[in-house]
Amino acid sequence: MRILVAEDDSRLLKSLVHILEMNKFSVDGVNNGIDAFEYASSKEYDGLVLDIMMPGLDGLQVLRKLREDNITTPALFLTARTEVQQRVEGLDAGADDYLAKPFATDELLARVRAMLRRRDSFVPDLLKIGAVTMNRSTYELSCDGKTVPLSGKEFQIMEILMENSRIVISTEQIILKVWGWDTDVDTSVVWVHISNLRKKLNLLKAPLHIRFIRGAGYVLEGTT
Repeated sequence: MRILVAEDDSRLLKSLVHILEMNKFSVDGVNNGIDAFEYASSKEYDGLVLDIMMPGLDGLQVLRKLREDNITTPALFLTARTEVQQRVEGLDAGADDYLAKPFATDELLARVRAMLRRRDSFVPDLLKIGAVTMNRSTYELSCDGKTVPLSGKEFQIMEILMENSRIVISTEQIILKVWGWDTDVDTSVVWVHISNLRKKLNLLKAPLHIRFIRGAGYVLEGTT
């Protein structure tokens, strides 16, 4: 899952990005509303975490503009202001939830997970293709009673492939979705993670294979 965090407090932004990345999310962080709107307009994100008070555009303005553009990415507002009126404005602007600062890490993560479950299509904790199951809560891949753990990047890549089985995903799409816009990661890094995923699928004797198509990308297919 890829999350955009917009927060003008640099220390809190760094902390939010760290918390989410430690919990296997791919995260981009920005510190103003103009960048938040530009990034979110790409429709590359599964969820938005927006501070209300930001320079350029505030969080309310960002979300209203996104909703006017028919961008339905679920959003969670963060703010130090806890008045009922602020909550109402945030929800009326199109937010899915509201969390006042300061907040506990566990509550933040619970609300982010709940926000993601309210996407256009429900996102279950278990992602299944035939006999193969990936658990989004434990970051494990299972098949016929056998289970292997996945690293953070392996989990994110496998999630993309399983959500788009039999669809070719380019290396550039994987890099953008997993590492974000401002990265110097190259295709060799993706190849290493794909190679590790193939080994784990083989270890499970899973009836799935990640095939590379030259000039196109990777596709998750069933084996015969």
